[in-house]
Amino acid sequence: MTQDPAKRSWVRRYFEFPLIWKFAIALVLGLISGLIVGPSIAVLEPLGNLFLQLLQMLVIPLVLLTLLSGVASISPSQMGRVGGKIIGYYLVTSAVAIIIGMGLALLIRPGLGLDMPGGGEEPEESPALTDVILNIFPENMFEAMVEGNVLAVIFVAVIAGLALGWMLHGDNERLRVLAQPVKDLSDAGTEIMFLIVRGVLEYGPIGVFALIAVVVGETGTDSLLPMLELTGTVYAGIAIMILAYAVLLLLFKVDLRQFFGAAKDPMLTAYVTRSSSGTLPVTMRAADKLGIKEGIHGFSLPLGATINMDGTALYVGVSTLFVANVAGVDLTLVQMLQVVAVGVLASIGTAGVPGAGLIMLSLAITQAGLPFAPVALVAGVDALLDMARTMTNVTGDLTGTRIVAQSERGMVEGHGTTRGRSRAHPRSDATPAPSD
Repeated sequence: MTQDPAKRSWVRRYFEFPLIWKFAIALVLGLISGLIVGPSIAVLEPLGNLFLQLLQMLVIPLVLLTLLSGVASISPSQMGRVGGKIIGYYLVTSAVAIIIGMGLALLIRPGLGLDMPGGGEEPEESPALTDVILNIFPENMFEAMVEGNVLAVIFVAVIAGLALGWMLHGDNERLRVLAQPVKDLSDAGTEIMFLIVRGVLEYGPIGVFALIAVVVGETGTDSLLPMLELTGTVYAGIAIMILAYAVLLLLFKVDLRQFFGAAKDPMLTAYVTRSSSGTLPVTMRAADKLGIKEGIHGFSLPLGATINMDGTALYVGVSTLFVANVAGVDLTLVQMLQVVAVGVLASIGTAGVPGAGLIMLSLAITQAGLPFAPVALVAGVDALLDMARTMTNVTGDLTGTRIVAQSERGMVEGHGTTRGRSRAHPRSDATPAPSD
C-alpha cells in the first residue's frame, strides 16, 4: 500500500518549514482566534496542556543524559589552567546574566496583574536554605528523579560524568574499555532525547496556538501588554549584558573598537540563525582577526557553544519571574537562588538541545514549583527572544576567549591580521544546527 504523494508532500513541507515561523504564525492565529471566538474557545485547552505536559516529561531524562554525556567528554587534561579559566568565566557570567535578568524582572514586574486561566496558584511554604542544600545530595537518586528534584539530578549527573570522563581519559586500559560502552550508551540516549525534543517542538506550534487562543479568549487584549513587557525586559537585560562584556574587556585593556569590529559578524549571524554551534565557523574567523591563537580559541569557542549560555540564562531569569507574576506567586530568596543554580548548572547539559531556552525554563519552573500554564505566553514570543539571547551567547564566548588569551603570555598575535583558517565545527554541516 503506497502513501498518497500529495499527503507525503504536505507532511514533508510542514517539517521543512522553519520552526521560528511556525511559532510566529501560531502566535498570530492564536491571538486572532481568541479575540474573535471569545471564552468558548476554551474547548482547545487540552491541545495546549498536552504541549506543557510533553515539556515536563522531558525535564529529568534530558538533564540526566545530556549532562552525563557532556561532562564525560571533557578530559582531565582540558581542565588545566586555561580550561579552568574559561570554564570559570562561563559559569560566573552565566550566573551574573541570570541575576541581571531576575533583577530587571523584579524591577519591571512583567506579567503582574494578568489573571491567566489555570495560572493562579497558592504560594508554597519555602524550605530553609539548609534543607535546599541538603536536598541537592539525594539519599535515593531514583526518588529524586520521580519527585522532579532537578538540582539533585544535576548533582548525580555531574559526578557520574566526572567519574566516567576520568575512566575514559585515564591511563588504565581496562577502565577505558569498561567506560566506553557507558559513554556510547549515554551519547545514544542524548541523541534519542534530541529527536524527542525535536518532535515535541514540531507539535509546539499547535500547543502554543491553543494556549494563546484560550488566554486571549478569556482575558481579551489584557494578555498582549505582558508579552510586550516580557520581550522588552529581556532585550533590556541583553543590552546590559553586552555593556558588562565591554567593561570586562576594558579591564583587560582590550580595544573595544577592534573587538566589536571583529565580533559584529558572528553577532549578526547568531541573531539571524539562532544557533551558537552554526555560528561557530564565523566566531572562529573573528577570533583569528583578533589575533587569538588557536591553542585558546580552538578549545574555548567549541566549549562555549556547548556549555555557555549567558543570553539564555538571562532569559530564564526574566521568564521565571514572569511566570511567577502571572501565577500570582511571590518567589522567596531561597527559591530565586535555586533558579540561579539550576540556570547555571543546566546550561552545561542543555546548550546543544533544540529549543534549549524553553527546556531550561522548564527546569527552572519545575525546581521553583511554579505552574506551567504561563509558559504558553513565553513560547509565543520565544522566537524574538531566541535571536537576541543567541547573539548574547556568542558574544560571551568570544569575550571570554579574548580575556583568557590576554591573560596567557604569547596567546594574542599582532592585532587585525587574518590567518584565513576557518574551521567548521563538527556539528556545522549541511544539517541546520538547533537553535539555542
